[in-house]
Amino acid sequence: MPTKKVNPALMKPYNVSAELQAVVGKGPMPRSEVVKKLWAYIKKNDLQDQQNKRNINADAALQAVFGGKKQVNMFEMTKLVSAHLTPAE
Repeated sequence: MPTKKVNPALMKPYNVSAELQAVVGKGPMPRSEVVKKLWAYIKKNDLQDQQNKRNINADAALQAVFGGKKQVNMFEMTKLVSAHLTPAE
C-alpha cells in the first residue's frame, strides 16, 4: 500500500493567540493540531449543542476565542479560530 504524502502546507506551524492558548495550549502548532485540540476541549467540556450537533455552546474560554459569542456553528468556528493564528517564522 503506498504511503500517503502529507501536504507540507497543512503541517505549517502557527503561533497561537493568548485567548486560544487557554483552550489548546502553547503553540506554535499546525492548524490541524489546533482543530484537534479544540474538538477535544469541546467534547471534554460537553459544549456541543444537544439539539443541533453542528453548534458549539461556548464557555468563558471559548467566548474569548469566538469574539464574545455564546454559540457558533462549526463553519463559523473555523473562521473565528483562524483570526487567532499567525504564521510562525
